[in-house]
Amino acid sequence: MILRIGQVAERAGVAASAIRYYEREGLLPPPERVSGQRRYTEDVVRRLEVIGVAKRAGFALDDVRLLLDASDGGRPTHAQLRDLAERKLPEVDAVIARAKAMRAWLETAQGCTCSSLDLCGLFDAAEAPA
Repeated sequence: MILRIGQVAERAGVAASAIRYYEREGLLPPPERVSGQRRYTEDVVRRLEVIGVAKRAGFALDDVRLLLDASDGGRPTHAQLRDLAERKLPEVDAVIARAKAMRAWLETAQGCTCSSLDLCGLFDAAEAPA
């Protein structure tokens, strides 16, 4: 089935502008054109799903490109995916640690009875969330 850009956008849950952007970035193959209008195969919807999931996992577009290039080249993608995951996990662990520190500080702040910020120990540099 051949789809127009609006149909692809609707099926993939992305804006048409995102589709054009991914084309410019080389993440989507150049579409055929009929009277100047883009025409896509249904394969592009799956590709957009892959891009979306990878972005939600925290991968940069360059990382996504590595995965797609491996797949396009007929190579198994598991090695690239594992390498990317190994690089990304320490970043995620740091975000989680920061969020936990923020949560602990905010929970303590809920019980604050200080009359001014100057007197509040929560705002001493050593007590602030990292």
